[in-house]
Amino acid sequence: MNHNRIVCFDLEMCCWNENGVGTTGEIIEIGLAEIDLVRGEIVKRAQYYVRPEHDEVSLFCVELTGITPRKIQKQGRPLSSVIQSMIKNFGGANKIYASWGRDDQILARECQEKGIDMPFREFLNLATLYRMKYRMKDKRIGHRDAQQALDIEWEGRQHSGYVDAYNLAKLALRIL
Repeated sequence: MNHNRIVCFDLEMCCWNENGVGTTGEIIEIGLAEIDLVRGEIVKRAQYYVRPEHDEVSLFCVELTGITPRKIQKQGRPLSSVIQSMIKNFGGANKIYASWGRDDQILARECQEKGIDMPFREFLNLATLYRMKYRMKDKRIGHRDAQQALDIEWEGRQHSGYVDAYNLAKLALRIL
């Protein structure tokens, strides 16, 4: 296990807003940003679009994420292919993966449903670590708000897996 490298990742899923209630479906984007804790820097980034098998990208989802059905049609690949690329380019079981919240469970559930092996075993929920470090155990805080609280500039459009993973990596470098 390489404890000097953490792969921060963020998922975007098909999503809908019906009568004010948000729901999500299959993964359509995985953003990754790897940090080197010894060097204290982001060393690698990637963005993968995933072609859903059952869901479609809604207008609400396009407005939220900027991901269009055309982009998925042209650049999307099956989740199994994206997972293979993740393992090849970032390492699998030998790396620690981290997200804000429980994206590991979302990924694990979809991998199980599609008969795909989970690409990693070790996982850190950076939201939980942040709340513990800053004594906020009974209070929830979003990724962007946590970053702003530490005066870390947010870069790019929120709800892009690529952008969110990069910003998460910047936050992780501060709190780990």
